[in-house]
Amino acid sequence: MEKKVVATEEQLRYAVLLSYGMKIGMLMLLISFAVYALGILPPFVPVDDLPKLWSMSVHDYLHETGIHPGWTWLTMLNKGDFLNFLGVAFLGGVTIVCFLAIIPILMRKKDYVYALIAALEVTVLILAASGILKSGGH
Repeated sequence: MEKKVVATEEQLRYAVLLSYGMKIGMLMLLISFAVYALGILPPFVPVDDLPKLWSMSVHDYLHETGIHPGWTWLTMLNKGDFLNFLGVAFLGGVTIVCFLAIIPILMRKKDYVYALIAALEVTVLILAASGILKSGGH
C-alpha cells in the first residue's frame, strides 16, 4: 500500500506565495516588455547600437553606455529598456517574502533549526541583493 505524501503548512504557505509572486512577476515582465517593444518609453540604449554592444564584455558595455552598476537602474525606470528590471528584481525578492512568511509557522511549531536556517537565508539574500557581499565583476 502506497503512503500518501502530505505537504506541511509551511510548504503550502511557501508554495502559494511563490505561485502568486511568480504570476505577478511574469505579468510585470510582459507589461514592461510591451512598453519597451511598442516604444511607449524611449530606451536608454538605442536599439540600433545593440548589435555592436552585445559583443562587448560587461565592463566595456557599461563604460560605453555610461551605465553604472548596482541599484542605479532604479533611477532609470523612465527608460523602456530599464523598466523590465523592476519585474526581474520583484521575482528575485519573492523568495525572501516566502522565507519570511514561513518563519512564524516554524517558530510556532518549535522547529527552531529550520526557522534559523530560513532567517539566515533571508539575511544572505538581502545582503547579496544590497551589494554588500561583492563578488564577480561588479
